[in-house]
Amino acid sequence: MPIALVTGASGFTGQYMVEALKSQGFQVVGLGNHPTTADQSLACDLTDASAVKACVERVKPNWVIHLAALSFVGHENQRAFYDVNVFGTLNLLQTLAELETPPDRILVASSANVYGTPDIGEIDEGVCPAPVNHYACSKLAMEHMVANWFERLPIVITRPFNYTGPHQHTRFLVPKIVDHFASRSSTIELGNIDVSRDFSDVRDVVNAYMALLNSEVTGTVVNISSGTDTALRTIIEKVSVLAGYKIAVQVNPAFVRDNEIPRLCGSNQRLKQLTGWEPQYDLDTTLENMLEAALSG
Repeated sequence: MPIALVTGASGFTGQYMVEALKSQGFQVVGLGNHPTTADQSLACDLTDASAVKACVERVKPNWVIHLAALSFVGHENQRAFYDVNVFGTLNLLQTLAELETPPDRILVASSANVYGTPDIGEIDEGVCPAPVNHYACSKLAMEHMVANWFERLPIVITRPFNYTGPHQHTRFLVPKIVDHFASRSSTIELGNIDVSRDFSDVRDVVNAYMALLNSEVTGTVVNISSGTDTALRTIIEKVSVLAGYKIAVQVNPAFVRDNEIPRLCGSNQRLKQLTGWEPQYDLDTTLENMLEAALSG
């Protein structure tokens, strides 16, 4: 049975990724510091090179899906973005390259936040990155570092735009909104609700990852996006209809970032051309599923 190693397997995306790999017949090993639904879980700090080496040499994976990252943009420890996202990834790739039999496929998740604030309609992979926060800067630095391994390892880098879905942590905006409606709150504190994002369903993102892993695509960067952007104000209205009542929005200046990206919409044409992938979930279905999950606890 082939073995897939998933870093960040206990995270939001990781949980869906583990199940997708299992359904394709993989024995899945989750790497991290928290319990996972993988067949086996190994505690490992990616910033500890010797610990990463010991775990990887023990697993000897056929596929590697590197999802682990410090991803909450508001995180207070700015140095941690680089320790985890850049040097943690470097530790992983160095060990994989030293294996007697390197993996057949490696997927490294970056982020569309690397694009910054380009004033264009749809952002494709040819747009020059211009990150505006430490999370995005660390991801772009990671991409440049990973590209140095393209000739030695079969790597594809993905740049997912915003995505959400059932069971995402409520510190992120869309699940926060859904959770407030599920608990019948009368008010919600938010930042700028006129920002517009390209929201995919996490299940579509994982399907895109699987499509890339099952292809022969290597040595390139691929956007993962729905191709449509939606304002947070519209999402509030959609959930309001699903929940059957309106909520009062209070703008909290503390939640408004000076370097807020006003609009992000991604082109998914490269992904479609390379894999034939098509999204299966529209935003209305995603929000309905999220509200159902939140109501059921």
